[in-house]
Amino acid sequence: MFTGIIEEVGIIKPSSPGILTVSAGKVLGGMEPGASIAVNGICLTVADMTSNSFSAAIMPETIRRTNLEHLSTGKKVNLERPLTLNRQIGGHLVQGHVDDTGKIISLIREKGALLVKIEASPAVMHYIVEKGFIAVNGISLTVVNRQVNVFSVSVVDFTSRSTILSDVRIGDIVNLEVDIIAKYVEQFVKPGSKGISADFLKEHGFQ
Repeated sequence: MFTGIIEEVGIIKPSSPGILTVSAGKVLGGMEPGASIAVNGICLTVADMTSNSFSAAIMPETIRRTNLEHLSTGKKVNLERPLTLNRQIGGHLVQGHVDDTGKIISLIREKGALLVKIEASPAVMHYIVEKGFIAVNGISLTVVNRQVNVFSVSVVDFTSRSTILSDVRIGDIVNLEVDIIAKYVEQFVKPGSKGISADFLKEHGFQ
């Protein structure tokens, strides 16, 4: 589980097929092989690490659901270590299970902020509400506007400078994870639902 507060921006290094290697510094503190780390909002398992990088195996399913296939050597990625009990939740609860990708269709600079408009699939838009949470490339953001197939988020300068949002361009593909609470609520109110079951929790990463 993560918070959507990015700790560091890493850079993708050359690696073998099926392996993602990222240069990093801060997020390596306290990490060891077998631990989880969020890369652009994707929860990955650290397979190997050095003093300045880590590597993780990438499954075909992960590639299909995320923007990893659009990343290449030298590209920057958002990094976050898992939430711990003594760490503040400055964003919202993010699982690192990307629901789908979206496409940036508009970037408008405002005083002290960047307004980002993203096109998303109906499956994602189903869970998006104004003033609700959304994780974009692992960044916890608040939805400021929702239309039929697009939504907008306003990003303060500090967040933009501290993440890869400072480098985004129109047409870029981003990872999206909706607020897990919305899924829980839907499960509770669904006709014939028996509420939150062990199978439901397992399906959504609670094992």
